[in-house]
Amino acid sequence: MTKLSVNINKIATLRNARGGNTPNLLEAALACESFGAQGITVHPRPDERHIRYADVFDLKAHIRTELNIEGNCKEQKFVDLVLANKPAQVTLVPDELGQITSNHGWDTIQHQSYLKDMVALFHDKNIRVSIFVDPVPKMVEAAVGTGTDRIELYTEDFARKYPKDAEMAIKPYQSAAKIAQEVGLGLNAGHDLSLENIAYFSQNIPGLLEVSIGHALISEALYLGLKKTIKEYLRKLP
Repeated sequence: MTKLSVNINKIATLRNARGGNTPNLLEAALACESFGAQGITVHPRPDERHIRYADVFDLKAHIRTELNIEGNCKEQKFVDLVLANKPAQVTLVPDELGQITSNHGWDTIQHQSYLKDMVALFHDKNIRVSIFVDPVPKMVEAAVGTGTDRIELYTEDFARKYPKDAEMAIKPYQSAAKIAQEVGLGLNAGHDLSLENIAYFSQNIPGLLEVSIGHALISEALYLGLKKTIKEYLRKLP
């Protein structure tokens, strides 16, 4: 079964807009779990414009499912945060300072030595590691050399092309997934996956272990409600 990890960054964005504690981030995370989510994802950034570093400690102490912390491991504060909380999984994303959202995966060839050191650091604390990559065969193949447990396929390109030509949109991801299976890498996916495209994506990607969904899920929940939205994602996942 493909697990659903709910990214709660957008809930934190809404909370921060008024400077108080409404909506309560922890209550929202626990509600997601109660509705069936098998994980909670956060992606803290240096300016703390959504997830605050203190939120991560609060979540780690109270949630019952897997905690996935995404972020740029070139930021020492992020590395310290992950090591202090020891989540089930850390997802390494090559964000730049001030970047609105993630928009590319790692070059696992150019940065292989660096990533290998970072993977070893997190493995030393028994933290599962996933590396954010584009669906490019050579990047998937080179990810093996880092020692990572999994890769997370960056799915924005699929989501953008899906409405016009689903078969064309999915092909690079099928190729990447096949290579991941052949070389023994676990497979996650995320970015712009939605109720519109999640069933097609998950049904056509072999070995998909986890999807991390935030922006679309929270946006859809404005119309459907959080419980119904999560249930719909679970229904569409194989």
